[in-house]
Amino acid sequence: MGKLDKKVVFITGGNSGIGKASALEAAKEGAIVVVADLASVDHEPTIKELTALGTQALFVPIDVSDVESVKAAINTTVEKFGRLDVALNNAGIGSPYHGVHDMPEEVWHKVININLTGQFYCVKYELQQFLKQGGGVIVNLSSLAGLVAEPGLVPYTAAKHGVLGITKNVAVQYGHQNIRANAICPYYIDTPLLNSLQPELKKQWEEHTPIKRLGHAEEVAKAFIYFASDDSSYCNGSILTLDGGVLAGG
Repeated sequence: MGKLDKKVVFITGGNSGIGKASALEAAKEGAIVVVADLASVDHEPTIKELTALGTQALFVPIDVSDVESVKAAINTTVEKFGRLDVALNNAGIGSPYHGVHDMPEEVWHKVININLTGQFYCVKYELQQFLKQGGGVIVNLSSLAGLVAEPGLVPYTAAKHGVLGITKNVAVQYGHQNIRANAICPYYIDTPLLNSLQPELKKQWEEHTPIKRLGHAEEVAKAFIYFASDDSSYCNGSILTLDGGVLAGG
């Protein structure tokens, strides 16, 4: 029996990168997996990989910056499977480098709307379902930029700090109702999202890391499984840093 046997796990941004790796790990642990991602993505290969592991899997379209889309995705999940046990709020975007003084307002609003407001929408409606059924687990994807400044990425940094604020508030306000909320703060993870970057920049990030490599999506996924399962039953409001030692080095 797996650590998430028969649990209904809802993952935003679940069709690629950290989200997909987490979906696959959850399936290996016996979960029923709901992949929530943009309607435009080709989700069929991911669903096939999940069902090949012997689990039930469902794709639901979602745009986390649209509250009606978030509500519909969660409602579809509950209508299909009867409940929602674990949510990984992973969907997000990066940000172009600018100083605070010359940050285009439209960039600020786009990043905040997806990475912070979208996180809030998901958490709000996940909580409503958890309260109806008597409990659940929330895992929020923040970033190392949620703990320290990332010069040139002010909206991303602000959003990821905000994600930790949401997580802590949920943990404190709803812990007595059998609801736990924790967060993961990765450094740069080697996913397809980084393929468009200049090799020199990626090399710079690797050299900045004490273990001289970037993280893997599967490593974040295993941290998610820990928080999602009863292995972390006394973790509530916790923040797990996955950075190869970057933060320790200052």
